[in-house]
Amino acid sequence: MLSYAIIFLIIALIAGAFGFFGVAGIAGTIAKVLFVIFLVLFVISLIRGRRV
Repeated sequence: MLSYAIIFLIIALIAGAFGFFGVAGIAGTIAKVLFVIFLVLFVISLIRGRRV
């Protein structure tokens, strides 16, 4: 999940550098959403791991 977020972030940076701001905005938004999902799953796994 985190690797997909990093890939979309790189796509957004490259697209922004070349002037494709629509693609950069969409890729940036996808990267943010994937990163938040990763953080939530990470925190859940930390909490569940301590209880066992």
